[in-house]
Amino acid sequence: MELQKIILYYGFTPLEDPVAVKLWQQELCERLGLKGRILISKHGINGTLGGDMSALKQYVKLTKQYPGFKKIDFKWSMGTGNDFPRLRVRVRKELVAFDAPDAIVVTENGIANGGKHLKPKAVDKLVAERGDDVVFFDGRNAFEAQIGKFKNAVIPDVQTTHDFVKEIQSGKYDDIKDKAVVTYCTGGVRCEILSAIMIENGFKEVYQIEGGIVRYGESQGDNSLWEGSLYVFDDRLNINFTDEAKTIGKCETCSAPTSRFRNCAALGCRDLILLCDECAEDPANLKHNENHTRGKRRQQVG
Repeated sequence: MELQKIILYYGFTPLEDPVAVKLWQQELCERLGLKGRILISKHGINGTLGGDMSALKQYVKLTKQYPGFKKIDFKWSMGTGNDFPRLRVRVRKELVAFDAPDAIVVTENGIANGGKHLKPKAVDKLVAERGDDVVFFDGRNAFEAQIGKFKNAVIPDVQTTHDFVKEIQSGKYDDIKDKAVVTYCTGGVRCEILSAIMIENGFKEVYQIEGGIVRYGESQGDNSLWEGSLYVFDDRLNINFTDEAKTIGKCETCSAPTSRFRNCAALGCRDLILLCDECAEDPANLKHNENHTRGKRRQQVG
């Protein structure tokens, strides 16, 4: 069996005919035998795919031939061959469902009104120079931060990206509007939009990590500002950047250290449950109750 890989990527560029792009991408992925999820809108493309390494290389090569996609940063990680059950290519109003399609200004060069991009080493330099004047702001759903986050980060109480606009406008974070705010998310796409929303709502100095947590972890490992595991939206459910990754999550049943989310076993339940190996052996712990993590297995891709 050929080496299996997963790619995570996004690109913001105006698309005149998202449906045509969808049909092209669908045919391309089917021909190459790839599975995963791709979202397309008038603002660009956002996807994660798994399959044979040679097929993914061909996909990247052909996708980059489209003028608006030539600068896409494709992030690679190891796969198992069974990371996605099927291929889904969809056209949506937004690449990420913030319910704010007009919050971003998209040009051929990407989002024009978002936060400043910082490479991973530049993030560490900013913190070293300015200390407590820098605030990390988690741009993911709150349950993702249970197993991994930036040290001392602000973790908004949101269950889905739909909640972010209301959360930002709530006044809860007015005390950090004059600080240097570094937004972060899995591969970077959510922060492209979140940072624009924050700037629109009065945050003075907003940054985003170029390539998201994925690129930061690859560059800086587990001995800098990131701690824990990274939740991912495929059947792996989490990854570690090095063997030195801390386990910061706690089992919802016994509070033992764990980074393993499990799928709720109850019929129709899509909740994720954070359980240690021992507690996961008891079927009763795999059923929904009011104390469970409110994470959902949604069509999020970064």
